[in-house]
Amino acid sequence: MGGMPLNDMPWWRWRCNVRSALHMLSDPVFHQECWLAGHEGYGDVTDAVYRLVEDTWLDNWSAEKYVGTIFRDSAEAALVDVAVLRVLRIMHQVGADAPVSDYLEHHGWPEAVRAARDAHVRLASNDGEDPDAPPRSLEVLRILTRSA
Repeated sequence: MGGMPLNDMPWWRWRCNVRSALHMLSDPVFHQECWLAGHEGYGDVTDAVYRLVEDTWLDNWSAEKYVGTIFRDSAEAALVDVAVLRVLRIMHQVGADAPVSDYLEHHGWPEAVRAARDAHVRLASNDGEDPDAPPRSLEVLRILTRSA
């Protein structure tokens, strides 16, 4: 993740996971070309949701709790909260193991994508990165989170 070092945040590995998830959830072209096409190396919607909430517990409390550790400011946290709520609402309605197409066909999906995009753009920009670059593979994410 190029520009500003992410490891300037105390819990930068969690920030990397959240950013990766938001990036994938926010990109409709990626949904079609990777997730729907079954392209290896990027997981699926459920994987992205788990990266978003698994370590952070953002499904249980506000991202505001992590300002200064994962998120740079309250504006980032507020955008992440909206994205988490939109995506989780859909996941609970279609089921965690639903095929990608069920997520993409859900009536609330465009709103969830917009919320994820808003959060992704804010976090990427604050890290000095191009929010329009394509999402990185899970292998690249693993490499990034291993290095200090």
